[in-house]
Amino acid sequence: MDTLLILLAAVLLIAAIIVLVKALQRPKKPARSSGREDPLKFAATMPQFGPRQLGPGAIVAHGGIDYVVRGSVTLRQGPFVWWEHLLEGGPEPVWFSVEEDEGRLELMMWTRRKDLALQPDGELVVDGQQCRETERGHASFTTEGTTGLPAGGEMDFVDYANADETLLLGFERWAPDMPWEISTGTPVRPGELTVYPAPPPTS
Repeated sequence: MDTLLILLAAVLLIAAIIVLVKALQRPKKPARSSGREDPLKFAATMPQFGPRQLGPGAIVAHGGIDYVVRGSVTLRQGPFVWWEHLLEGGPEPVWFSVEEDEGRLELMMWTRRKDLALQPDGELVVDGQQCRETERGHASFTTEGTTGLPAGGEMDFVDYANADETLLLGFERWAPDMPWEISTGTPVRPGELTVYPAPPPTS
């Protein structure tokens, strides 16, 4: 009888040791936060603003106005790519162009100028500023969203600027038989913008 009790005690002791070891090996649950989480914590992981964050549905805040991107145009000239986005939300629609030049973003806000009857030939005077031609070329384009343009095609462009490039003048023609569309533009620094990226495209 004593031997049986000793054996039973030994078995119980071994079982208690096994339970203790298993309990120590079990991973600890993380402690719950005692307060609420930062609702803007995700902002620290958001990517830096870049041209590919823009597209139909994105929000661009500039000059106290929150614009929504209605449509986007992607233009290609050989290895060069740039984008033009139609923004609505202010008194008049504006176009926002984005170009990457040697790793640096070049951003411009453009306003259509139906009051100007000009042709891209020689030096021009706009708003009292003397402007000279800076670039002329031909590009292919594709569109998404609402732009008022076909889904794709070929276009011509001529760019002008005043002496210090604070005033830009752009001519665009979306088909050979169309008249030139004229816009004036001003440079924008990335720090002047707040951009809420476009939602991902639906499949």
